Amino acid sequence: MTAPAPIVTMIVPGRDIGSFAPAALDSLRAQTEERWTAILVDDGSTDDTGAVFAAAASADRRFRVIDHEASRGLGAARNAALDLVDTPFVGFLDGDDQLTPTALGRLTRTLGETGSDFVAGAYVRSRFDGTRYSAGRVQPWVSAATAPERRGTTIFEHPQASANIVAWSKVSRTELWADLRFPEGVAYEDQIVAQLMYTRARAFDVIPDTVVEWRLRADGTSITQGRGRLSVLREYLTALRGGIRVLREAGAHTAVTARLELIMTMDVPPLVEIGLTHPDPDYAAEVSLFVDELRALPEFADASPDPSLTAALAW
Repeated sequence: MTAPAPIVTMIVPGRDIGSFAPAALDSLRAQTEERWTAILVDDGSTDDTGAVFAAAASADRRFRVIDHEASRGLGAARNAALDLVDTPFVGFLDGDDQLTPTALGRLTRTLGETGSDFVAGAYVRSRFDGTRYSAGRVQPWVSAATAPERRGTTIFEHPQASANIVAWSKVSRTELWADLRFPEGVAYEDQIVAQLMYTRARAFDVIPDTVVEWRLRADGTSITQGRGRLSVLREYLTALRGGIRVLREAGAHTAVTARLELIMTMDVPPLVEIGLTHPDPDYAAEVSLFVDELRALPEFADASPDPSLTAALAW
């Protein structure tokens, strides 16, 4: 019996994730929607990531592999795979995360019913408890972006959606990516792209279902766990600035206000804490400059960040 043609391509990039990749690939194999194919991108790994990917492709023809001899970064890895997509839908899964079993079924079914350009679902953090990784609850800002379910909405009608800035919680129509690619050679490459998706889409859907378990590595090696480094901080702030710029240029001012509230409440406080004891004074200076820039935006007057920040931001 001929296998049904795939309807969605999942792009799975990774570098030195040999210990995590098997669970990610198992989460694809466990999908209730079986009409998928996956492009695995080994981005110059020095561990056994390449071997794990090669074994998966050898055992299951739904997997195919791209090998980068040297690391080109997450943006370039995703872009290389995007050039090969030939299915109606496309999504992303980082090689150290996991899909929930019904994720692809729910996401693709929703797009099939609505005709929207993409659909975004909820996600949870998964933390190591000493013996295994355990999924937590949906955080409030994720819930605000994805619940209740909305079909055929826009960023002007649902500005809170702008909080969902990760690449891997969404499935899109492939044509949305005709002239859209990830920035290369930088960290936090998905933040600007996510806002471009929101502002370019004719319509998008949001669903409250948890579709991804985002693993916070116990060894602290993920990029989001490295913000104490000045170079990482600068790339992080550049990404935040870029996302705000995209929303402002599109005239999505209520979404800008929503982003400012979230950034000032969730992103800035831990950076302030790091800056207070950081050995390089440039760290605190960079954060202070960023906060001043946010306060200078016209949309800030309508934002309501956590009032407890007032004292914390008095350097």
